[in-house]
Amino acid sequence: MINEFIAWLIVVLLIILSVILLCGKGEFLIAGYTMLSKEEKKIYEKNIFNILGIGLSVLALVSAINIYFGEEIPPFLKWTMPWGILIPIALMVILGNTLGRKK
Repeated sequence: MINEFIAWLIVVLLIILSVILLCGKGEFLIAGYTMLSKEEKKIYEKNIFNILGIGLSVLALVSAINIYFGEEIPPFLKWTMPWGILIPIALMVILGNTLGRKK
């Protein structure tokens, strides 16, 4: 019971962090972004916040699905735990380094 409560708290935390990033106010959440100079910050567009915010939203959704179903997860959703976590993280890294920069 307490484990499930903690898992739901993590999902709520992910949702809060994704909202902060989607609003464009989460500069402090991106590792190394605050250490950049003003010239280096100009390289990154503000859509890096959108990329990371959407990615965290997907992670929160996948986590919520897995917590809700627990051990009785339907067979067509069994892929969500390994691949539903790894693919969004990989996409956030790739898209953040490609689409997040100005051309």
